[in-house]
Amino acid sequence: MAARTAVVVGAGMSGLAAAGALARTGWRVTLLERADRLRQGRAAVLLWPNALRALASLGLGGAGGIDAIATPVPPVGVRRPDGRWLHEPDGTAPPVVAVHRADLHDMLVAGLGDQVEICTGVTIRTTRPTTKRPGVSDGTTTWEADLIVGADGADSVLRRRLAPAATLVSGGYALWRAVIPWYRVPSLGDNLAGELIGDGHRFSYASLGDRGEKRGGVSWLAAAPGAARPEPAETQLTLLRRWFAGWHPPIGDLLAATEPEDLVQETVRDLRPVPRLAHGAGRGGYVLVGDAAHAMSAHAGQGPGLATEDAATLQAVLHGVVPGGSLGEALDDFARLRSARVNRMSSHVRRLDAALHSRGRFSVGSRFAPRLLDRVAAVAADWDPPSR
Repeated sequence: MAARTAVVVGAGMSGLAAAGALARTGWRVTLLERADRLRQGRAAVLLWPNALRALASLGLGGAGGIDAIATPVPPVGVRRPDGRWLHEPDGTAPPVVAVHRADLHDMLVAGLGDQVEICTGVTIRTTRPTTKRPGVSDGTTTWEADLIVGADGADSVLRRRLAPAATLVSGGYALWRAVIPWYRVPSLGDNLAGELIGDGHRFSYASLGDRGEKRGGVSWLAAAPGAARPEPAETQLTLLRRWFAGWHPPIGDLLAATEPEDLVQETVRDLRPVPRLAHGAGRGGYVLVGDAAHAMSAHAGQGPGLATEDAATLQAVLHGVVPGGSLGEALDDFARLRSARVNRMSSHVRRLDAALHSRGRFSVGSRFAPRLLDRVAAVAADWDPPSR
């Protein structure tokens, strides 16, 4: 079989996972990144069973992969801000692990192998399909390949060209993450985890690694109604301490131990409607993965999971395909499989958002939120990699 070629635009989690998946199945891959180097992520993420199955199918599971960097999160239930239970843990929640984004980035980079050429400092501005193969251009250089993978984030240039009807809608809340090193919280236990919601606000936390580990500590996430905050990090931290003052321990301790440089504020947006995720062009085509394909609320914690699912599905459907032949059918399969999955997740996540951000003394949203959190977790876990 002649060498199959792919260009992956974007070297975030979805781009790294997709590039590695293609390279491991015999594709010659060029990875284009806008930044001047591949950058490790900050803070931490939670990975659900679907993400762990996807990583295993990509050859990144087990003790030689994700297990070496992940910390199991115990079942936590959901509390009110004063500590009273909204939903006690009952042992039915799917198992979840916490992973520092820098460790996850390093694992994905190590999984690229020697079949991936990395080009940094490249800002793709347009698609340049030809009669034979798809292509992308930065205005000076054009890269052509049998397959172009758009992994260029929520503000994807490729998606705007391929599916202009899909638009980004504000999530209606601001979100922060941070990791607090263990040495700053010496009085807290080693196996921490918790989830609290109330009056449109949310705070969750989990242990990350063991004491003494380079990236060990306590990872936390906080959400509050309103737009992203434009103030300096020092002011944002002051606001967080004010908004969550009096919440059940150890939230006060975690925020007191947080420093401004620890904060990672994320812009929360939903992509509506879900665009078509694959497009034919000549003998090849384009696919969209990660936030370029399905940016959605962070409350479900499924950004990393859906990105790894994308890569695992891409690897499965493209195994053994031939450009100009079975590649077109494989791209149709990818679009069918991923669109059904993403639309299902998206509908559940929007209901969860509405409950979590209902406000007022007599709001019933927070009472429904634990049930919706459980439902989203069950839907997220209900996925297995497609067979080759």
